[in-house]
Amino acid sequence: MQVRPHRKPMQVIGPFGEALTLADLPQNNTTRWIIRRKAEVVAAVNGGLLSLEEVCARYDLSLEEFCSWQEAIDKSGLPGLRVSHLSQYRTESRTSQEELDQPGTHPLEDSHSDIH
Repeated sequence: MQVRPHRKPMQVIGPFGEALTLADLPQNNTTRWIIRRKAEVVAAVNGGLLSLEEVCARYDLSLEEFCSWQEAIDKSGLPGLRVSHLSQYRTESRTSQEELDQPGTHPLEDSHSDIH
Protein backbone atom coordinates (compact mmCIF):
# COMPACT_ATOMS: atom_id res chain seq x y z
CA MET A 1 0.00 0.00 0.00
CA GLN A 2 1.41 3.35 -1.03
CA VAL A 3 0.89 6.34 1.26
CA ARG A 4 0.81 9.73 -0.38
CA PRO A 5 2.36 12.58 1.58
CA HIS A 6 -0.11 15.03 3.04
CA ARG A 7 -0.18 18.23 0.98
CA LYS A 8 -1.00 21.52 2.56
CA PRO A 9 -3.61 23.70 0.91
CA MET A 10 -2.43 26.69 -1.11
CA GLN A 11 -5.07 28.86 0.54
CA VAL A 12 -7.62 28.70 3.32
CA ILE A 13 -10.62 30.77 4.26
CA GLY A 14 -9.58 33.73 6.38
CA PRO A 15 -11.39 35.14 9.40
CA PHE A 16 -13.47 37.50 7.25
CA GLY A 17 -14.33 34.95 4.55
CA GLU A 18 -11.48 35.98 2.21
CA ALA A 19 -8.91 33.66 0.63
CA LEU A 20 -5.80 33.54 2.83
CA THR A 21 -2.39 32.40 1.53
CA LEU A 22 1.05 32.31 3.10
CA ALA A 23 1.79 35.64 1.42
CA ASP A 24 -1.24 37.19 3.15
CA LEU A 25 -0.12 36.23 6.65
CA PRO A 26 1.56 38.75 8.95
CA GLN A 27 5.32 39.15 8.56
CA ASN A 28 7.38 36.82 10.71
CA ASN A 29 8.86 39.75 12.65
CA THR A 30 5.42 41.02 13.74
CA THR A 31 5.37 42.35 17.30
CA ARG A 32 2.13 44.34 17.28
CA TRP A 33 -0.65 41.78 17.32
CA ILE A 34 -3.93 43.40 16.33
CA ILE A 35 -7.13 41.37 16.17
CA ARG A 36 -6.97 40.82 12.40
CA ARG A 37 -3.42 39.43 12.52
CA LYS A 38 -4.18 37.06 15.38
CA ALA A 39 -7.31 35.86 13.60
CA GLU A 40 -5.39 35.27 10.35
CA VAL A 41 -2.79 33.17 12.13
CA VAL A 42 -5.46 31.10 13.90
CA ALA A 43 -7.30 30.61 10.58
CA ALA A 44 -4.05 29.50 8.92
CA VAL A 45 -3.53 26.79 11.54
CA ASN A 46 -7.17 25.72 11.59
CA GLY A 47 -7.19 25.44 7.80
CA GLY A 48 -3.91 23.53 7.62
CA LEU A 49 -1.95 26.27 5.86
CA LEU A 50 0.64 26.11 8.65
CA SER A 51 1.06 23.70 11.54
CA LEU A 52 0.92 24.81 15.13
CA GLU A 53 4.66 24.19 15.43
CA GLU A 54 5.37 26.24 12.31
CA VAL A 55 3.30 29.18 13.56
CA CYS A 56 4.93 29.18 16.99
CA ALA A 57 8.40 29.09 15.43
CA ARG A 58 7.60 31.61 12.69
CA TYR A 59 6.15 34.20 15.07
CA ASP A 60 8.07 33.29 18.23
CA LEU A 61 4.83 32.48 20.04
CA SER A 62 4.43 30.18 23.01
CA LEU A 63 1.94 27.36 22.72
CA GLU A 64 0.00 28.97 25.55
CA GLU A 65 -0.25 32.31 23.73
CA PHE A 66 -1.48 30.77 20.49
CA CYS A 67 -3.96 28.56 22.34
CA SER A 68 -5.29 31.61 24.19
CA TRP A 69 -6.03 33.25 20.83
CA GLN A 70 -7.76 30.14 19.56
CA GLU A 71 -9.77 29.77 22.76
CA ALA A 72 -10.76 33.45 22.67
CA ILE A 73 -12.10 33.06 19.12
CA ASP A 74 -13.93 29.84 20.00
CA LYS A 75 -15.48 31.42 23.07
CA SER A 76 -16.23 35.01 21.96
CA GLY A 77 -15.46 35.30 18.25
CA LEU A 78 -13.15 38.02 16.96
CA PRO A 79 -14.04 40.48 19.76
CA GLY A 80 -12.55 37.95 22.16
CA LEU A 81 -9.11 38.75 20.76
CA ARG A 82 -9.19 42.30 22.08
CA VAL A 83 -6.52 42.77 24.72
CA SER A 84 -9.00 44.30 27.16
CA HIS A 85 -11.27 41.28 26.68
CA LEU A 86 -8.38 38.89 27.32
CA SER A 87 -7.41 40.84 30.42
CA GLN A 88 -10.98 40.62 31.68
CA TYR A 89 -11.08 36.88 30.90
CA ARG A 90 -7.76 36.30 32.69
CA THR A 91 -8.95 38.29 35.71
CA GLU A 92 -12.17 36.28 35.89
CA SER A 93 -10.23 33.04 35.48
CA ARG A 94 -7.72 34.05 38.16
CA THR A 95 -10.53 35.01 40.57
CA SER A 96 -12.25 31.67 40.00
CA GLN A 97 -9.00 29.83 40.66
CA GLU A 98 -8.34 31.85 43.82
CA GLU A 99 -11.83 30.97 45.07
CA LEU A 100 -11.10 27.28 44.49
CA ASP A 101 -7.81 27.60 46.33
CA GLN A 102 -9.51 28.90 49.49
CA PRO A 103 -9.83 26.32 52.30
CA GLY A 104 -13.30 24.87 52.62
CA THR A 105 -14.40 25.85 49.10
CA HIS A 106 -13.10 22.90 47.12
CA PRO A 107 -16.03 20.74 45.94
CA LEU A 108 -14.20 17.51 46.83
CA GLU A 109 -13.22 18.73 50.27
CA ASP A 110 -15.32 17.31 53.08
CA SER A 111 -14.91 19.38 56.21
CA HIS A 112 -16.92 16.88 58.28
CA SER A 113 -14.77 13.83 57.67
CA ASP A 114 -12.25 12.92 60.34
CA ILE A 115 -10.38 10.02 58.80
CA HIS A 116 -7.11 9.29 60.64
